[in-house]
Amino acid sequence: MNDDINTEASSLDDSAQSQRLLLESAHRLFGDHCDKALLDSAERGEFAAELASKLAEYGFHRLAERESGFALADVFALLKVAGYHALPVPLAEWMLANRWLDAEADDAVLTSMGQRRESAVVDVPWGQQAQACLAVTQDGVLFKTEAGTWTSSKNSAGEPYDALHDSELVAVGCSEQPYELLALSRCAMAVGAMQRLLEMVVEQVTMREQFGRPLARFQVIQHAVAGVAAEVAVAGKAHDGALAFLNTDRQRDEIAIAKARIGEATGIVTDTVHQLFGAMGFTHEHILHHYTRRLWVWREDFGNEQYWQQVLGSSLCARGADQVWPFLATVR
Repeated sequence: MNDDINTEASSLDDSAQSQRLLLESAHRLFGDHCDKALLDSAERGEFAAELASKLAEYGFHRLAERESGFALADVFALLKVAGYHALPVPLAEWMLANRWLDAEADDAVLTSMGQRRESAVVDVPWGQQAQACLAVTQDGVLFKTEAGTWTSSKNSAGEPYDALHDSELVAVGCSEQPYELLALSRCAMAVGAMQRLLEMVVEQVTMREQFGRPLARFQVIQHAVAGVAAEVAVAGKAHDGALAFLNTDRQRDEIAIAKARIGEATGIVTDTVHQLFGAMGFTHEHILHHYTRRLWVWREDFGNEQYWQQVLGSSLCARGADQVWPFLATVR
C-alpha cells in the first residue's frame, strides 16, 4: 500500500516538474519575441513567421497530442503563458488541431480553426497564413476544409480573423468536444492576459505620483486594484474548476461556468485597468491596448457569457429542481 502511494506521489512530482520546465521555457521564448514591436506588426497584418517557426522548432505545436507525454492540463497551462504574453500566433488552434487530426497531422503545417456558420467558416485566426484549416460547430462536429475562397477581415485587436467561403467540408471523427475545449482555450488565454494586466497596473500605481505621493497611497486606488486582483483570482479558479472536470459528465457545465464567469471578469478588469492608467493607456504607443482588445475578442470567441449562461441554465433545468443543490455543492 505504501509503495503504491509513494509511486503515485513520485509520478505527481515528475508531472509537476515537467510542467514547470515547460512553462519556464515558454516564458523565455515568448518573452524574447512578444514585444510591442511584434504586436504592432501583427496589428498591421504581418504574420509572426519567425515566432511560429520557433514554436515548431521547440515542438510546442505538438504538445496536445496524446503521444507527447503531456496532459491537457499542461496544454492549458501553456495557453495561460501565451495569453500573458499576448502571443500573436494561433497556438491554441494549432495544438488542438494536431491532437484531433492525430496521425494526419503534418509537422510542417500551420493549422488554424474557426467556427462553421451556414456556408462559411468564420473567425479563423490568421486563416490565410495557415496551410490547413478546420471548422467546428457549436454542437461539437469537426471538419477539415478543402479549397474555398478567403475573405479578409480583422478582429477588435487588429489581427486577421479571416472567413472561408464555399469550402468542401470533410467530417473528422473526434472523441472529444472541440467547441468546448476551444472555449476553454480562450478561458486560459484570458486568465493569463488578466494576470499580466494586474502586474502592469500594480506597477503603474506604485510608480506614478499624484499630489506628491504614489497613486497606490490613495484608498480609492487601493480598492480599485483590489477589485482587479479579486476578479483575476476568481477567473483563475473558474478555469481551474473546468480543468478538474475534463472528460466527466460535468465537463460542459463546468466550461460553461468558466467561460461565463471569465467573460464577466474581462469586462470588469479591462474597464478598471484603463481607468487606473488614465489617458496614457488609451494611446497606441502604450502596450495596454494589445491586452485589453485581445481580451474583448476572446470574450466573444466560441460563445460569450450569454451563450454559456443559457447552456448552463438549460442543463440545470434538465436535471430537475432536486438535483440543482447537489450539483452546486459538489466539489472535486
